Amino acid sequence: MDLGLKGLNALVSGATKGIGRAIAETLAAEGANVSICARNEADVTSALTDLQKPGIEVFGQALDVADGDALKQWVQASASRFGGIDIVVANVSALAIGQDEASWRKAFEVDMLGAVRMVDAALPWLERSRSGAIVAISSVSGREIDFAAGPYGTFKAALVHYVQGLAFQLAPKGIRANTLSPGNTYFAGGIWEQIKNGNPDLYAKALALNPTGRMASPQEIANAAVYLASPAASFVSGTNLVVDGALTRGVQL
Repeated sequence: MDLGLKGLNALVSGATKGIGRAIAETLAAEGANVSICARNEADVTSALTDLQKPGIEVFGQALDVADGDALKQWVQASASRFGGIDIVVANVSALAIGQDEASWRKAFEVDMLGAVRMVDAALPWLERSRSGAIVAISSVSGREIDFAAGPYGTFKAALVHYVQGLAFQLAPKGIRANTLSPGNTYFAGGIWEQIKNGNPDLYAKALALNPTGRMASPQEIANAAVYLASPAASFVSGTNLVVDGALTRGVQL
C-alpha cells in the first residue's frame, strides 16, 4: 500500500530514540523529508546520519521543546530547508509521574505546551499544504488511571482533547489532526528497560496486565503514527488511535 508520503515534509520531535526515532525512520523509508529535534546534540547528529537515504532530505537541531523560542526557530528553519511543512508529529514527553509541583510544571511545559507551540509554529505552513496532518503522541495513561496518574496521565488526556479540537477547527482548511495512544513500549534505554532493571516487581506487574504477554516495539507504534500522518488516512481526523495490544479495557466512545 502506497501511503502517499513521497516528497512530503515531516517534523518529528524527540526523534533520536524509541517511538520518535522509529517514526522518523519510517517516514524517511516512505520517501518523506524529515526534520528532527531532541535535547542531545550528539544524538541528533547520529540520528541524522542514520536517516539519510537517496532522494530525501534530512535536517535536525538540538533543543529543549520547553524552550518556546528554540522550538519555533527549529520549525521555521525546517520549513525554509524543505520549502514547506506537511506533517507535524509531536512526540516529546517529560515522563513526569511525581506529584510535586515541579513535575506538574515540567509536564505542562514539555508534553502540553511543547505540542501547542510546535503546532502553532507550523500552522502557517500546514495551511499551504495539500496534505496537512498533525499527530500527537498521547498514552493509554490518558485513558485509564494507572501508576502514572498525575501530571503524565493528566496532560496525555489533555493532548487528546486539544488535538480533537484542532481537528474540528482545522478541517475546513484541509488539515487533519489525530492522537495516538501507545500502550507500554519497550526499547533499549527506554523507561521500561529502566523499570525492568530498577523495579522488577512493577515491570512484572505491568507485563502481566497485557493479554499478549509482551510490550510493544517502537516500530509497531510508528507504523500506526505514520499511517495517521499519511494521505492514506485522508478521512481520518479527530480520532485517538489506541495501539496497546488490548491492554486497556475501557470502551472508547
